[in-house]
Amino acid sequence: MATPARALAPADLTLPGPGSRGVRQLLSAALLRSRALLAGLNATDPQDPRAVLRRELPSLDPGFLLSALRRPSRFTLARCLEFQPQSPPALRLRWARTLAASLLLDAAEHGLLRAPVLFSLQEPLLSERSGWLLTLPPRARLTLSSRRLELHADGSSASSELPASPGALHQALAAAGASASLAQIPLWNDAVLLLQDTNPLAEQEAHPAKSGNRVDLGAHDPDRWCEALRGALAVIEEHLPEIAEEMRLLMGHVGPVGFFEQQHLSASYLEAMGVVYLSLHPHRMTLVEALVHEFQHNKLNLLLGLDATMANADWPLYASPVRPDPRPLRGVLLAVHAFQPIVHLYERLCEQPASGEGEAAWRRRRLGEVARLCREGSEVLLPNGRPTPQGAPLFEEIARLDRRFLPHVPAELRGARP
Repeated sequence: MATPARALAPADLTLPGPGSRGVRQLLSAALLRSRALLAGLNATDPQDPRAVLRRELPSLDPGFLLSALRRPSRFTLARCLEFQPQSPPALRLRWARTLAASLLLDAAEHGLLRAPVLFSLQEPLLSERSGWLLTLPPRARLTLSSRRLELHADGSSASSELPASPGALHQALAAAGASASLAQIPLWNDAVLLLQDTNPLAEQEAHPAKSGNRVDLGAHDPDRWCEALRGALAVIEEHLPEIAEEMRLLMGHVGPVGFFEQQHLSASYLEAMGVVYLSLHPHRMTLVEALVHEFQHNKLNLLLGLDATMANADWPLYASPVRPDPRPLRGVLLAVHAFQPIVHLYERLCEQPASGEGEAAWRRRRLGEVARLCREGSEVLLPNGRPTPQGAPLFEEIARLDRRFLPHVPAELRGARP
């Protein structure tokens, strides 16, 4: 594995300023690393999708590859290969084959293959362009050409034009034993609501109160989810437009993980870039906070995947203001970085007319609660963290915002930090 790129934290990675390019620069650096990884995908079998992609790489436009890799399903697989070298070889083989086949599909859908390519495949294949998941029969072979797919399995063959809707693809390929189903619903800008998830890490869980992030609509139809999420995103667009602009660039998948009236669950992964998981909730601001919180994790994970921000990020463990279990300082950093923009959101909301005194009081109370969480996290992070030169701008920004938000913290919690 190549030595990681040196990446200086943007000075406004927590709360972006007007016209900020920090996330764009980090995303570009991460994508370039993923594109470089493609050169290592190879196999001795000429019909292995890794070998086919390796042969096609010289003819594929580098800009197209970066654009294709930016979609979460492709980006996640590349980052799994990069950041999980100790995973079982069978899993890594599956990730690499799926990534190669997915990029070949992208090239075919965009009419960019110079000649037909043939490869064998067992893994399901997701179209990020058309939103379908294709499940293949045993011993399937695919021939992809510009805007066409042919399936061969056990003496049967079928074909379809590309791009194709899930229903049209299913009808065209069913005779050869394949099944295509709707996997994504357009949500907002380039983001989609997941009905099926290909993230290989979705079953993994680090939070003690959760057990994975399987797709679960919680007995609500997709339209209800989309309505609620679009309403939450509209609040972000109005009151945190700088972060909404970053979301348009980076956020791609929203995974539903159930419905709970009395609690809310959300998650994200270092490897799953552009992906947030969250449960449905009747209170719009709960969804707003969850979207901002998990998106902030995505932003910071871009930096963490490129370079170290602290010399003592993983040990020792400290109490966290938002988790019941002791956390390394990396976890406390993620928490503070996620909550500080939410303080700013409530600052702005408190300046706006409310629907009534009850709503205004709730906003003020919530502003104090989130400011308190940030303060508690900063009191752990700032005196104990040992930032690297790459992470120093991030720590400086967090300290600056901590001082700015201090007046919102209830008076009894404003003690001086060591």
